[in-house]
Amino acid sequence: MGNPVFARAEAFQPHQQAWQPQQGSPQWGAAPAGPGHDPYAAQNAPAEPVMTFDDVVAKTGVVLLTIFAIGVLTFMAVGDNLALTGGAVMLSALVGFVTVLIVSTRAKVPVAGVIAYAVIEGVFLGAFSKLFESMYPGIVVQAVLGTFCAAGVTLAAYKFFNIRVTSRFRRVVTIATIGFAVAMLLNFVAVFFLPAGLGLRTIGAGAGWLSILCSAIGVVLAAMNLVMDFDMAEQGVRNRAPANESWRAAFGVAVTMVWLYTEILRILSYFRSN
Repeated sequence: MGNPVFARAEAFQPHQQAWQPQQGSPQWGAAPAGPGHDPYAAQNAPAEPVMTFDDVVAKTGVVLLTIFAIGVLTFMAVGDNLALTGGAVMLSALVGFVTVLIVSTRAKVPVAGVIAYAVIEGVFLGAFSKLFESMYPGIVVQAVLGTFCAAGVTLAAYKFFNIRVTSRFRRVVTIATIGFAVAMLLNFVAVFFLPAGLGLRTIGAGAGWLSILCSAIGVVLAAMNLVMDFDMAEQGVRNRAPANESWRAAFGVAVTMVWLYTEILRILSYFRSN
């Protein structure tokens, strides 16, 4: 599946056929036949709204703009207080991770949960960006532009080159993403025992080849996950998923975009000396 946001969402499963009532059978949600039952009432009842690409684009815009707005406010609020900035990064990262797990495991996506994630992730990105900007002025603007360029190129390649997301593609990307996440978790734990951890993560021009390789792999995996997110959105539209599921699609894209931004920010720092 790749992005955990879609793991519990049946409406986004590939090759699922949209439900259609059989001829002569009552419409879904119609009252059972009985005394005084109007056989034409169900047929004339308004259909449940279904997800469209316009819905996905609009909801994705809302989520990303919320992240951006909160990020800018956090960036300005923390100022030059590195202790406050570092604390905000750690706390928001933890809360954001828990929020993703909670929202992802719901059968019906909670809109309030998606907005809460956008706010929390905005705090994280604002504080995270401030740490890098304090060391390398101008790097945040470069990272933002790089992220949207990378996402745009990925979307263009997906559409114009007609990239097919097969079950094998999903399996390979999912296994690689899980392996990458486990490696980063082990490196995080190792930091508490070794000054440089396992050497998989660092900041700045002193980065070794292993750190550069890990960030490059992260960018590639994030882009591949973004391709799967686009495919999942298409599957949802094709399967005539309920309109509310457009929030899930927007949520999935936002999670991947945040990951892509953090990896690009790290890579840029490797080539900056001041």
